[in-house]
Amino acid sequence: MSLRVSVGGQWSMDAGLPSAAGQALADVAGRRVRELRLEAIDLGRWDTSLLVFLVRIVKAARARDISVDMELPDGLKRLVGMAFAVPAQEGAARARREEAFLAAVGGATLDMLPQLALFFRFIGEITASFKRLLSGRAQMRMQDFTDAIYESGVLALPIIALTSLLFGLILAFVGAVQLTRFGAQIYVAGLVGIGVLRVMGAVMVGIVMSGRVGASYAALIGSMQVNEEVDALSVAGISPVDFLVLPRVLALTLMTPLLTLYADVMGILGGYFVGVTMLDLNPAEYVNATMQMTSFRHMCIGLAYGTVFGVIISVAGCRQGITCGRSARAVGLATTAAVVHSIVGIIVATAILTVVFNVLEI
Repeated sequence: MSLRVSVGGQWSMDAGLPSAAGQALADVAGRRVRELRLEAIDLGRWDTSLLVFLVRIVKAARARDISVDMELPDGLKRLVGMAFAVPAQEGAARARREEAFLAAVGGATLDMLPQLALFFRFIGEITASFKRLLSGRAQMRMQDFTDAIYESGVLALPIIALTSLLFGLILAFVGAVQLTRFGAQIYVAGLVGIGVLRVMGAVMVGIVMSGRVGASYAALIGSMQVNEEVDALSVAGISPVDFLVLPRVLALTLMTPLLTLYADVMGILGGYFVGVTMLDLNPAEYVNATMQMTSFRHMCIGLAYGTVFGVIISVAGCRQGITCGRSARAVGLATTAAVVHSIVGIIVATAILTVVFNVLEI
């Protein structure tokens, strides 16, 4: 069957596509057409809308192997032919998307390099400050150090106790759901003991301290940046890293392993509560099973996790505060970034240390 499509009258983008044009496209796609004939009758003014229609109908015809005969004005016929002159144009949009994606990845990588340089410079400043502390030349006040220990240690005990106790309870309950089906309730003690001592106690402490202490460091030092107090320290010849950063990094690095031990005890108590009250295990039996299934090695690994997490949280919080802008909005952004960077750093460090400990068979 042959289909004749005649175009005429006025064609403009403002008027939109005529209803007959849509019907012609449907006929090409739906009918058993073997030949398509395009012609122009009384064609008046036209713009790219006509060209778009002709390209669409020719493309639909070629997709169904329909022969196309064009009896159009030379200029219009030439434009339609140019639209199909380069077959590679069909993949041009895809190529542009791929190029845009690669450009975005490359741009993000290039933007990241200066940030990495600034980060390593900050790590170097902390290291130099620590060396000055060992040689007795650091400008760190002991009062700031003890205040940071009190803030990051003593004041954190209630929230650490609550979260760790509940986490141990949840871990024991989830394990009991499966272990009771095999009559192996006693192994809940080992599940909770190893899980909390080896990794999860330190991870819970790290996440809580990220939101509580890391954000506090960023907000405090960021507020000092807004009030130009950090600049005042530099003008007075006092190193901001010695005075503001070093005591907080040392305090949190020292307190996080101790808080991890505290969290381990509270997590095991949560598992003990589930084992004794819900699984009807003998208290002495549960304690014995915990001691037999866990070892001092697991606790040492948990302390290593906690120490690394303390460094990550303190460095992330202090760096965001030191590099904070001079507005209230900048302080808020710095606080948010400190928490996000701390949690991401904890997850990445957990993955790396877990692989390392497994490879070393520790």
